[in-house]
Amino acid sequence: MRRWELSIPLDPGRGQPLFLQLASAIADDIRRGRLKPGEPLPGTRELAESLELNRNTVVAGYDELAAEGLVLTRVGGGTFVAEQAPRLMAPAALASETPTFAVAPPLQRLPDVKPLPPGMLMLSTSMPDARLFPARELARAFRRAIEQKGRVLLTYSQACGHERLRRELAAMLSRTRGLAATPDNLMVTRSIEQAIDLVARALLAPGDVVAVESWGYPPAWNVLRLAGARLVPLPLDEHGLDVESLETLLAHERVRAVFLTPHHQFPTASVMSPQRRARLARLAVERGFAIIEDDYDHEFHYAGKPVLPIAAGAGRANVVYVGSLSNLLAPGIGAGFVVASPVVFERLASLRAASDARGDAAIECAVAELFEDGELLRHMRRMRRTYAARRDALADALRHRLGRALDFRVPPGGTALWVRVDDAIGVPAWVEAGEREGVRFASARAYDFAQRDDRFMRLGFSYHDEAELDEAVRRMARALANVRAPKVSERSAQAA
Repeated sequence: MRRWELSIPLDPGRGQPLFLQLASAIADDIRRGRLKPGEPLPGTRELAESLELNRNTVVAGYDELAAEGLVLTRVGGGTFVAEQAPRLMAPAALASETPTFAVAPPLQRLPDVKPLPPGMLMLSTSMPDARLFPARELARAFRRAIEQKGRVLLTYSQACGHERLRRELAAMLSRTRGLAATPDNLMVTRSIEQAIDLVARALLAPGDVVAVESWGYPPAWNVLRLAGARLVPLPLDEHGLDVESLETLLAHERVRAVFLTPHHQFPTASVMSPQRRARLARLAVERGFAIIEDDYDHEFHYAGKPVLPIAAGAGRANVVYVGSLSNLLAPGIGAGFVVASPVVFERLASLRAASDARGDAAIECAVAELFEDGELLRHMRRMRRTYAARRDALADALRHRLGRALDFRVPPGGTALWVRVDDAIGVPAWVEAGEREGVRFASARAYDFAQRDDRFMRLGFSYHDEAELDEAVRRMARALANVRAPKVSERSAQAA
């Protein structure tokens, strides 16, 4: 297998012989981890050719490294970084690796989603099940797009997204969500986070107050903070954001924007009542603040009449609407979008052109073709039926196997159940025991604005099928029994 050339700076004008410069540079690369234990080095002829050196110079350099125990040479097999270098040559932090300027502390973030260990089941996420992704259909659409218009798609692009996808998205949003969306006020983004970031930079100035839900999505809070916003959390209940609390805040603060997820509140899955939506919209017009409406999984509503977005009602000029196709397709297909009034949209478009002028035209064109063929609509209907069945399966399994350990209601939509754990149960111990039993779940602390230890969990049902969900709950119950067992043993011993 052909390897990339190894770049090594050498200076013939220095007094040090070139073979020693070569050996010293490779030794430094080993110390700082650029060259890993067991990694092959280029052959002497190959390296001599790329560095324009005599081969004997490279041989002498390799011999110097071998004498120090940093590399091993196998006859007929090449030269490799030693698996264990001598202690005196152990890697050390170089001064040049530490910046001398001040760095802000890291932002709050959700744990990275990593591949699961074999056999592990995961309820800690509500990601879509990639097994349901229409990979064959999208691959065909992508291939047709490249074959028919490859030069144009791979060379030219529009900052607001490919016109075909904007047109299809606008038609869908207008028909199914009641939005006044057109290709001229709809932008396709690489992700919903990018959409929120653009909106934040378009609307906010440092110090502006943004009201957010006290339970929410930390990446969205991060991008609002990066725009300089001062976030103020407001309480929630089963009907969504408490608008009375917002009115109290407005009495003594100038609020620039309200960021919320009214359809299936993240993470609690509550649906904001029509009365509160209308009241919030009136307040926005009267008090002159923006509503940033995050409608991240609108399609997955299983019961009751459709609930239209705030952006579809009165006062919609004050609403900037963001959404995504990722929950419908897959996390790796990061097609977010934003709809805004013309004056706001012009600002958004100028920011996008300045920071990310080239979108993913080829993939956007392929997704547009899924719209045009009706495949996306068929896929959405399949996913809605599938996830509704999985929601019911998880709820039934929790009731059957965990009984009073958890308290919850079945939400009309979304991709997760919001549950409260009984006060007698130690949540951290249960989570650790669950990991040992092969099921991953966690408390909802990461979603709490105040990062408090609490008794809530968000259990996703979209990632696994019904049989897997039942097995996951079986493992949760086994883990809970293991946590409770020592207490039972202690009481028995005391009684004896």
